[in-house]
Amino acid sequence: MRKILIFAIISTFIACNAYRELPGAKVDDSWKVKQLPPSVQQEGGDPAAGLNYLVYGDYIGSGVPYDFFKKKMGHELDTVLRREGENANVGYGATVFTAPNGVKVVNGNCFTCHAGELNGEVVLGLGNSLSDYRKSLAPLAKLMRMGVGLKYKKTDEEWRAFEDFSNYFGEMAPYIQTNQPGGNPAFRLAEACMNHRNPVDLTYQEEPNYEMMEYTIATDVPPLWNVRKKNALYYNGIGRGDFTKLLFQASVLGIPDSAAARQAVNQFKDVVAWLKELQPPPYPAPVDQQLAAKGETVFNEHCSKCHGTYGEQERYPNKLISLALVKTDPLYANYAYHSGIVGWYNNSWFANTEPRSYFEPNLGYVAPPLDGIWASAPYLHNGSVPTVEALLNSPLRPTYWSRSGRSDDYNHQELGWNYAPLEKPQGDWAFDTTLPGYSNKGHYFGDKLSDEDRRAVIEYLKTL
Repeated sequence: MRKILIFAIISTFIACNAYRELPGAKVDDSWKVKQLPPSVQQEGGDPAAGLNYLVYGDYIGSGVPYDFFKKKMGHELDTVLRREGENANVGYGATVFTAPNGVKVVNGNCFTCHAGELNGEVVLGLGNSLSDYRKSLAPLAKLMRMGVGLKYKKTDEEWRAFEDFSNYFGEMAPYIQTNQPGGNPAFRLAEACMNHRNPVDLTYQEEPNYEMMEYTIATDVPPLWNVRKKNALYYNGIGRGDFTKLLFQASVLGIPDSAAARQAVNQFKDVVAWLKELQPPPYPAPVDQQLAAKGETVFNEHCSKCHGTYGEQERYPNKLISLALVKTDPLYANYAYHSGIVGWYNNSWFANTEPRSYFEPNLGYVAPPLDGIWASAPYLHNGSVPTVEALLNSPLRPTYWSRSGRSDDYNHQELGWNYAPLEKPQGDWAFDTTLPGYSNKGHYFGDKLSDEDRRAVIEYLKTL
């Protein structure tokens, strides 16, 4: 009993020290809503070329030598994209491409995170809410480096094609381990990789550019089909300016330098063109059209000022809602104010060469477009609410809840994942809303609606 008590005290001490560095819950009461202004974007891209570049392209820049990958890391057929050549033999979330020195390598692509499963089918552009980053990738980073190092000499071209990726993967791995299932640590990935890049030429440097906290904040992955409506990217609207560079940030995991980045980012004009044509999947079940029509009226009266209107008179207002007004978990928005990534980015190649992009943090969250909302459970920026019904009726939100992790386990009445409330977080897919950054509070705007009006709004949302 004494040993258990000592262990509990030590565990509590460690947890308290881990949370001590958190940025807090600052709220700016001086504003409620800000309009996000548009930026000049590149036009004239080729949508087909954009998709082709996403699935075949070299935008990550470096990776695991393909010959090593084939022998040591398994074989998987691409049954989703049905690509040709070497890419037929890797999963849809990976790409075989040629590194700048001519060596064929393998690395992840955008659809590792930006393709999700619904009813057993992969939907491109849907956020992957079934990913799990709770296990540390640090051991894998060390094993990969050791394995490739045993096979190739430091003077071999294969090692040189691998080294940049290995460096950044090693720097990133300790910072992307999450404490919730389904959460995506993309911001932390970028933060850790940029921390070891020279801001001018993007080359690797061992010395960090800024301090990073230990605690990992993850988010739900937003759908890509809404990019076409947005004036700013990311939940807190921090991403401003040219979208080709903002969308290109996954490249920091392996791109060798700014010269390679320039060549790759030029292709992202086509990627943006593809995103502008991307549409959400249609709702797969019957819709009560009479109830949906009533829901449209309720929605336009109570929700459209922030989330826009849909149909023939479509309009999206691009509004940033202050933490003081929306009252959702403030940690993610606050963290941008404390992270050195903002200063790094705004003094880097991304911001100081054309086309220019930059970071502008605010203490608020963007009210997103709701196209395809039926498909994008769970809800709020941190994925803390399992269904739209609970989003619109806050007393229904469970403190602890679990889901099966199956893509067909869907609740058409509540619009979201089937879930089970828990007395305490336990099981593989248990979500704990008491952890820092994962509160399910806020967005209480639906509470004032009647049950009948909420049912009507839910039916209408199926049509978007």
